[in-house]
Amino acid sequence: MKNTIPKSILIVGGGTAGWMAANILLHAWHAHEVQITLIESADIGIIGVGEGSTPALRKFFSYLKVAEKEWMPACNATYKAGIQFSGWAAENAYKNYFHPFYSQHDIEHSQYFFHNVNLRRHGVDCVTKPDEYFLTAELARQHKDPAPLDRKLTNQIEYGYHFDSVLLGKFLRDRAKSFGLIHIVGNVSDVLLTHDGAIASVNTTDNKLNADFYIDCTGFAGLLINKALQEPIRTFKENLFNDSAVTIATDSDEKILPSLTLSTALPHGWAWKIPLTNRFGNGYVYSSDFISSDQAEIELRNHLGDKAKDKSARHLKMRVGRVENHWKANCLAVGLSQGFIEPLEATALAIVQSTLENFVDRFDHPITPNTIREFNSYINSLIDGIRDYIVTHYFLNTRNDTDYWKACREQVKLPDALQELLDAWDSGGDFMQTLFSQKREKIYKPESWFCILAGMGRFSTLNDQSSKRNLAAPEKIALLNNRIFSEKMFIDHKEYLNRLSQP
Repeated sequence: MKNTIPKSILIVGGGTAGWMAANILLHAWHAHEVQITLIESADIGIIGVGEGSTPALRKFFSYLKVAEKEWMPACNATYKAGIQFSGWAAENAYKNYFHPFYSQHDIEHSQYFFHNVNLRRHGVDCVTKPDEYFLTAELARQHKDPAPLDRKLTNQIEYGYHFDSVLLGKFLRDRAKSFGLIHIVGNVSDVLLTHDGAIASVNTTDNKLNADFYIDCTGFAGLLINKALQEPIRTFKENLFNDSAVTIATDSDEKILPSLTLSTALPHGWAWKIPLTNRFGNGYVYSSDFISSDQAEIELRNHLGDKAKDKSARHLKMRVGRVENHWKANCLAVGLSQGFIEPLEATALAIVQSTLENFVDRFDHPITPNTIREFNSYINSLIDGIRDYIVTHYFLNTRNDTDYWKACREQVKLPDALQELLDAWDSGGDFMQTLFSQKREKIYKPESWFCILAGMGRFSTLNDQSSKRNLAAPEKIALLNNRIFSEKMFIDHKEYLNRLSQP
């Protein structure tokens, strides 16, 4: 492979991953006169049914110099302060807890949280519910927008988004085409390889498409990376049981517009509720080993009640796992073709973004076989780290109402790194040191690990010093300060979005 930026790139597949790839590559290499082409099928729909993101998506749009006012109204987008988890733990824990997006404003108050959680790990009775310590949790509780009115403070607050994936794909498509992308609609008929195992061309019934480099965004089909280059999928089935989902969109008829994602545990999995400006996206993620698709739809409809009456359902299958080599020969797999965990923490687009950004960065230096090995190792570490955090949700559940939830505790295979983290937590040892030694803090911050372990009630029994060392007062101070701050700097979520959509 040449040690230079490819002069021509063919992206195979559209969808959110394909159009993110097009925009990032166009932006990064516009000065190098790289010809970028994207081919997509008119017959294959987009998987997305209403999506959530991490704060990484803010950096994506900032990188492209696209303002929220430009893209959010076009995609029926809303703001996301974090995720509310309800019903995951039935015993020795809170009925619900909030996973916030940590921000600079939380630095002082979070020290109370860390301190109290560590006391509770050693048997001291303290209030350790994450909701009481973090700004975005309070904003979500008040249905306020996490974007501050004073835009100078934007970088001090972390938040994500909810959006319509189909509309986001169209927005990014139109933007890419305006910057010179060549767009082809057609179906891939076959992929030809060179004698040394690289991709020679991607053929349709009408065209033979050649490029220096190829981006596989063909979803679970994996037309280039899996089928043509024979890169296998390493399944996560022993770690994560869910492989299916059913979705139903419902009307947005509430006066209050939430600024959070709601994740509610159901008998055989969990249901999401994602607020958009025009509707709610709802879905039920489950394991087909424990419940049929028809039963899953019934459970979701019962969960949604009358709002789901006469609304159509869509059923999806998920391939949970990843490839070992995301960059292989002259091909890079991006999105579902490279792997998928599940939508619990809305990390899919963050993985797409990180894959593409790291790919671009590698071309700051000559490309060698070691470059590609290091790249693949980094992406694998990222995906495996996210997997471990997702597995933690299921393993820590304390529900006993179905065999599914019992199996998530008793039959799951814990990855070695996760087992080491839980051992450090349970023993009262230096959890932070273990986290940093694994370099896992680069994937999920310590605040996130403390939130899930405290929120799910992973604590030992209380000791006889409980009543003497309860630190409730600092917690109330932190909550009060958060409220004062939010009232001065933040407004109602729906009102903020109405302002954003004005010309």
